[in-house]
Amino acid sequence: MEADPLSSSSSGWNVPYKSHLEKKKLRTFSRFLEVQCWKSPEMAPLEQTFAAVAQACAQISRMVQRAQTDDIYGVATGKDGEQLEENVQGEVQQKLDVVCNEIMLRAFCGSSDSIAAVASEEEDDARLCSAVMDNQVTVGDYVAVFDPIDGSKNVDSSLPVGTIFGIYKYKRTPPAGTGSFLQKGTEMVAAGYALYSATTVLVLTMGNGVDGFTLDPDKREFFHTHPDMRIPACGPLVCFNEGLFNTMSPPIRAYLKQVKTAGIVKSDGTKIAASGRYVGALVADAHNVLINGGLYGYPGTVTKPNGKIRLMYESNPMAMILEQAGGAGSTGKGRIREVEPTEIHQRVPTFLGSVDNIFELEQCVQYYGEDDEADSA
Repeated sequence: MEADPLSSSSSGWNVPYKSHLEKKKLRTFSRFLEVQCWKSPEMAPLEQTFAAVAQACAQISRMVQRAQTDDIYGVATGKDGEQLEENVQGEVQQKLDVVCNEIMLRAFCGSSDSIAAVASEEEDDARLCSAVMDNQVTVGDYVAVFDPIDGSKNVDSSLPVGTIFGIYKYKRTPPAGTGSFLQKGTEMVAAGYALYSATTVLVLTMGNGVDGFTLDPDKREFFHTHPDMRIPACGPLVCFNEGLFNTMSPPIRAYLKQVKTAGIVKSDGTKIAASGRYVGALVADAHNVLINGGLYGYPGTVTKPNGKIRLMYESNPMAMILEQAGGAGSTGKGRIREVEPTEIHQRVPTFLGSVDNIFELEQCVQYYGEDDEADSA
């Protein structure tokens, strides 16, 4: 009989190897929801919705892992084999975009009667849940917004991707259409994201703090691994796509030069060295910032003066999460969640992170101004 190659005797390791790893005794996501909805009865109508979204994220996690072997990576094509038209964002849809969009639509609209309508980053217009599920009547007191697969191009390179969602109260005047979604981020009642990476993590806020859950790949269930998540008041991470540096506005270039040469200033006046990170998926970079502190930024550029990040599907939900964790979300000139939306696919410059980092960025923008020359920095 062959020796176990991982045993201490055959490998020469100085630590014992356990063939059957012990599971931590953690609360399940479903139990967490049960307790939280008991504590906050106003959230009870959404309990089934959150549970369905968690199941959808577990399903998407599995699909991301199997994208290469099951041929669901790359550009989406129609029945004729031709590439699908660009979505409303002017982006080429990936196969995962299409499949994951359908999964999230059904999670929100098919799990309960709480959601009246949905708006997806992948679709031109908002949709009534009765149209999604082919029902006769649309009911529900809430509307949901989501980005089904953030950073889908990363899948081709085996890099992290994610899902983002937010929920608003349904304003019945006008009827559930585009107008029902044009609410400030301050009106959002819940938000969350899932990160599909080394582990699959689901992060959720219902307006009373932030909690994180890790998917157990054996049980296919989320467990409460990150209770009461808090972002450090100041952190070293600087998550920008610096390949676009020369197209950014002078104040943002000045800020990046400043933190790289002089460090990041904390509220007590001391400084810490900056550490550059950028994955190319908002969820991945923002989660890194939430855990370790720092700043994620996607500013406006020469070709995209409002940046790339969508206010409703990405900026507002992520800003709510960061704020609930003790951080901040800014456009560079003010709070993201105070922006008055004018259309459902609106984009805004987006900065998410620790309060000290956000303050320093806003001070830089105010000091240098949009019209100053970059060399003045």
